[in-house]
Amino acid sequence: MKIIAVIPARYASTRFPAKLMQDLGGKTVILRTYEAAVATRLFDDVFVVTDSDLIFNEIVSNGGKAIMSIKEHESGSDRIAEAIANLDVDIVVNVQGDEPFTEAGPLEQVLAVFKNDPDHKVDLASLMREITDEEEINNPNNVKVVVDQSQFALYFSRSVIPYPRDKEVGVHYFQHIGIYAFRKQALLDFYSLPMKSLEASEKLEQLRYLEFGKRIKMVETTHVGIGIDTVEDLEKARAILRDI
Repeated sequence: MKIIAVIPARYASTRFPAKLMQDLGGKTVILRTYEAAVATRLFDDVFVVTDSDLIFNEIVSNGGKAIMSIKEHESGSDRIAEAIANLDVDIVVNVQGDEPFTEAGPLEQVLAVFKNDPDHKVDLASLMREITDEEEINNPNNVKVVVDQSQFALYFSRSVIPYPRDKEVGVHYFQHIGIYAFRKQALLDFYSLPMKSLEASEKLEQLRYLEFGKRIKMVETTHVGIGIDTVEDLEKARAILRDI
């Protein structure tokens, strides 16, 4: 299998504009993320896909590979699908652009799904971690996922799922961790399909895959990513870097 990593990188972030170009220990956030993905040595190639000349030039001028988006896109999957349409590749891993401390471990977990799937029953693989704190469970920023007995996703929601009508049955709650690995065809299919009401309501692109019958295999992990969504997150990342 030919495996690549793609890092979708928008310049305009709602909560923290230009966060990917912020300084993090002498390098920008996006460059550190790119270098971290390369350093895992899991991929035949790593690309940043962006709508920004600034981000494109930042990667290329430092010896990396970048692709400019041609169209405006609603989601990371759309941006990646456009970029990989003409590439010779089997599996595509979506690495979040705002996670400069990306490690090999969780990426190996999603890639293992495809290495153990000779019949191609899996379209996507992603991660989930168990959460027990009620505040975490009720937080709509924490996307929850429920799975079947084979660990295929049944539904994702910002709401509490399942609803604990009976608190004595011992339900486990899982937060979706947004690391994805896709078969190329699943991405291309996504790109050609319309957004339906579930995705539009929850603002969760993974629901488009489910609505159109794609199978998402979930893998339980203890991994907690260090993403940069706010100025405070950036300061925490700087502190972590100083301690390394």
